[in-house]
Amino acid sequence: SPPSKVFQALVALLNGGDLWVHTANSLKRALAGLGAAVLIGTVCGIFIGWFRRVEYALDFTFQTFRQMSAFALFPIFILLFGIGEVSKIVIVFWACLWPVLLNTINGVRNVDHVLIDSAKSMGASHTFIFTKVVLPAAAPAIFTGIRLGGSYAIMAIVAAEMIGAHSGLGYLVLYSQETFKIPEMYAAIVSLAVMGLGLNYFLAFLESRAAGWKRYDSADA
Repeated sequence: SPPSKVFQALVALLNGGDLWVHTANSLKRALAGLGAAVLIGTVCGIFIGWFRRVEYALDFTFQTFRQMSAFALFPIFILLFGIGEVSKIVIVFWACLWPVLLNTINGVRNVDHVLIDSAKSMGASHTFIFTKVVLPAAAPAIFTGIRLGGSYAIMAIVAAEMIGAHSGLGYLVLYSQETFKIPEMYAAIVSLAVMGLGLNYFLAFLESRAAGWKRYDSADA
């Protein structure tokens, strides 16, 4: 389809309100799964990265589970949670969990021990070291995992909506393709790209607020 037809379809979907509904449903599912992955992945990752023995004990298990594609597990999620919203959120959660969890573990584990030893030599408490030294130093790696998770969230929700949904941008792409509404299909794809870019820029903004000092520190070095 020529770009003019795609633009007309995009305007028609916007004016009709359908595109807003599909985008809102996709974004709601993606953010719910990503949010759960960030919460569980960062908390567990910080704990595991801080205690090396726990990391060594669980490393093989993590490496095994991360190889299990969320899409391959989708039939299991449907059996466990049904065909409704929960299974779609769970597939996004699974896809996003591993980059967040593993980057958090690596970030905490690779904190410069000179910083920790210096804080200890000045009599800092374990709580102070953890909150004021370890977490700020690990923040760039943690946010790298979160941004990767954001990319995976968009891909996962599109696939989940294509398999079993009656709303969302993934559903709109598949429905438009099956009914030969090609301009609408491309309009939905463009909307997905815009949504993905928006989410990425939002996460990048959060990263700059939380860990921007690291970038300037590296530039000065």
